[in-house]
Amino acid sequence: MTTLFINGSPNKNGNTVALAKKLLGDQSFETLHLADYKIYDYGQDFSDDQFEEVLAKLFEADTIVLGSPVYWHSINGLVRNFLDRQYNRVEDQLIGKVLYFIFQGSAPTQEVLDMGNYTMSRYAGLYGMNYKGMITR
Repeated sequence: MTTLFINGSPNKNGNTVALAKKLLGDQSFETLHLADYKIYDYGQDFSDDQFEEVLAKLFEADTIVLGSPVYWHSINGLVRNFLDRQYNRVEDQLIGKVLYFIFQGSAPTQEVLDMGNYTMSRYAGLYGMNYKGMITR
């Protein structure tokens, strides 16, 4: 089984990464930092877009850990854009994959946490994934 941690934080050594390491412990996993890729907005078409490269890694993994810091009381833009881009592009490639969501910030309200959990449970449900829940700090 392969595990992919998708870091939505632009900070490669921050709290989101620390939570992923804590969750995954000693198991082997690959880390993909969304900030390292050019992923344009939904509906844009540019030759240097790297969305397909990231999507291929997503499809190869059995377990996906998706992490986002809380920015402006929500999932951050890198993760939101990544989710948006999957619309009308992903069909059955994610069915049965395990999904964990890491959502962290300095003081998110319960409403913010509920919104993040709702978004990820809907995402997982849409694509037939096995959502294991949200890890927060």
